[in-house]
Amino acid sequence: MAVWGIGVSVYFVAVIFRTSLGVAGLDAADRFHVNASALSTFSILQLLVYAGMQIPVGLLVDRLGTKKVLTLGVVLFTAGQLGFAFSPSYGTALASRALLGCGDAMTFISVLRLGTRWFPARRGPLVAQLAGLAGMAGNLVSTLVLARLLHGVGWTAAFAGSALAGVVVLVLLLLFLKDHPEGHEPEPFPHRGAAYVRRQIAASWREPGTRLGLWVHFTTQFPAMVFLLLWGLPFLVEAQGLSRATAGELLTLVVLSNMVVGLVYGQVVARHHEARLPLALGTVGVTALLWAATLAWPGERAPMWLLIVLCVVLGSCGPASMLGFDFARPANPPERQGTASGITNMGGFVASMTTLLAVGVLLDATDENYSVAFSSVFVLQVLGVTQILRLRGRAARRERERLVASRVETVHVPA
Repeated sequence: MAVWGIGVSVYFVAVIFRTSLGVAGLDAADRFHVNASALSTFSILQLLVYAGMQIPVGLLVDRLGTKKVLTLGVVLFTAGQLGFAFSPSYGTALASRALLGCGDAMTFISVLRLGTRWFPARRGPLVAQLAGLAGMAGNLVSTLVLARLLHGVGWTAAFAGSALAGVVVLVLLLLFLKDHPEGHEPEPFPHRGAAYVRRQIAASWREPGTRLGLWVHFTTQFPAMVFLLLWGLPFLVEAQGLSRATAGELLTLVVLSNMVVGLVYGQVVARHHEARLPLALGTVGVTALLWAATLAWPGERAPMWLLIVLCVVLGSCGPASMLGFDFARPANPPERQGTASGITNMGGFVASMTTLLAVGVLLDATDENYSVAFSSVFVLQVLGVTQILRLRGRAARRERERLVASRVETVHVPA
């Protein structure tokens, strides 16, 4: 548990760095003199790098193990956060966020792989939700601590000071992290260059459970990610007329809701495996309903009670996205877990990146009409739900076949 906790602490710090721009979006626009589209490019580039790295990182984790990949990730995302602190121009700041995204991409898949090595398979859903919970705790630090530092000590001191957390987890990682328990080393299997890469990706992608996991992650994660990563604070301040302090409290509510719902979803799925899809689709439906009510509310601003309910519901998006891994995990053997997780994890970040860009472009094109800009959320939700419904039957049949086969093998194991 302590070893896994070190891995989770790395992910915790990575999320602090990833979401730090969410509380600094308006400050970044002033510092670098950019409009909404250029501001969204920070997060888009960061997520583009993150999403593009998922399959390579999954392959690296399967090949090199958790410790080496996490070590490289910490070095990269700490350097990116430090570079962002001292960036004198928009271009260098973009490069720093790209570097941060590259390092961040190496954390979550590594932590999932670490969980499969240190915990029994039946605890997989809960372990994944707990890892996601640690990530949201990092988001909470961004909204509560980093935001105050930013307005207290200034841009450079706040971002440079936060980079010290990366140094701390790097030391812990190097001293104490182990890839697996003593005596439980995985069996070696050959890695032969490009042929191995092609086999891993093709075999993972052929599994309907992997593809279903990707689309579940795609459809559930992005509304909250877009809100927390960049556009939530400007929407609440500029479109809803709230103070920065009140807007920050609502962002904090999203994070707190995420942490509570994550514990609930993890327990439910651990006990009732068939609840995965109803929970995912239910989350998408309620999220769409609350967004529609908020954007279509008559008058210039939605009432506070509706904004509070919206933020509580957005908190369920992160835990729902973790359910994607619960479809991919049983569909793939241990030697493909990293690759399958990488494919799944691409989904939500591709959706988030697309929506971040769409919102920025639509805000500039409509003279900052947030109702039109945020309507882009519904387009991606429809696409994702369509794919989930298309794949659910095949994934369920394949999972039943694997379960029957594993039971047969167990019966025939000699005494």
